[in-house]
Amino acid sequence: MVTYSQVKASNALITEATAPRVSIFVGGTSGVGNYTVRALVSTGASVRVYIVGRKSSEARTRAFIEELHSINSKADVVWIGGEVSLLAEVTRVCGIIKEKESRIDLLFLTTGYAPVGVREDTAEGIEITQTLEYYSRMLFIVQLLPLLREAENPRVISVLGGGLERTSSIILDDMELRKPSNFGPFNGQIHCSAMNTVFMDRLAREHPEITFFHSWPGWVNTGNVNRGYEPNSKWAWFVWLFLERIIELFGFSHEESGQRYLFQCTSAAYGGQGTPWNGKTGVNTMNETGKGLFLVNNKCDCTPNSKVVAELRQKAEGKVWNYTQEILKRYL
Repeated sequence: MVTYSQVKASNALITEATAPRVSIFVGGTSGVGNYTVRALVSTGASVRVYIVGRKSSEARTRAFIEELHSINSKADVVWIGGEVSLLAEVTRVCGIIKEKESRIDLLFLTTGYAPVGVREDTAEGIEITQTLEYYSRMLFIVQLLPLLREAENPRVISVLGGGLERTSSIILDDMELRKPSNFGPFNGQIHCSAMNTVFMDRLAREHPEITFFHSWPGWVNTGNVNRGYEPNSKWAWFVWLFLERIIELFGFSHEESGQRYLFQCTSAAYGGQGTPWNGKTGVNTMNETGKGLFLVNNKCDCTPNSKVVAELRQKAEGKVWNYTQEILKRYL
């Protein structure tokens, strides 16, 4: 376990040289992404941060940006509106970023929520939570790979369920969970989470200059436990009366969550580059200390899950890779 005091001590050492100069936060309008943006800007470093979010989030995000400017006048925080549950919108947003930047140091991906109730497909024919938690995230990575490769210490962080994979997590004969028995909050989360790991594990091997993370945030009250429930339904009341209280009691505060993710964004504990680290060195899914894909838990410890990932490479990688490429190719 990396203690919170160790995290804060490491983050206090962040300099202009180790802070990510250009960062893209997809999902930075709320939750873990929002807390991490605040932590990054609060370092006082000269950073440029792009926050990508839905039109409905623009007003509150612009107020947040004004607050960030008062915290750090050297920070350039930019809003980009985009409905990233649509892959065509992901491509449009990436086009804007490519026009403005020649390199990206950090791509931070947090969109999504557990699918509850009836299935809801987007106009592009993909179930919305699967798009947010997997397809749009992978499209952002693939679209922005050229800019990531130009950075000195590029990192990609996808926040979902890294380290929780099982060999049976991916339903290979129903990749989009079309069968009613396969669709639901539990199957949807573990299915998309394992697909994140499998696809990024392949990307990490093909692009060894980039450090990839699939992270599990633990319990943090981001508000996402309420999404998808009808207001005043019995499940909405259950979440409000019990689940949110449990999360508040046992989970991380917003500040600690942001600081822990800032640590993952900057520390040399993962891959050897970044803010100096004298603690335990993290190991990737290949059980190595160099760059690669790191599965990181809520305590900032690496959980390589190497036996499971090795089996997923063998039995699932080819189908996941080909199926994903077939969907994404329309938007590249």
